[in-house]
Amino acid sequence: MIASIIIGAVIFGYAAWALVKFINRSKKGKCAACDLRKSCSGSCALPSKVK
Repeated sequence: MIASIIIGAVIFGYAAWALVKFINRSKKGKCAACDLRKSCSGSCALPSKVK
């Protein structure tokens, strides 16, 4: 019984942590939240000129 409660608390705790992490990253924007932002040469690194 106690093991089930502990396992359930761990699962819900991890789900809450993952959800908070996802929300915080989504607030930063696409490139600011990317793990490769320092070495990326994608479209966010240099703004492209619109003709």
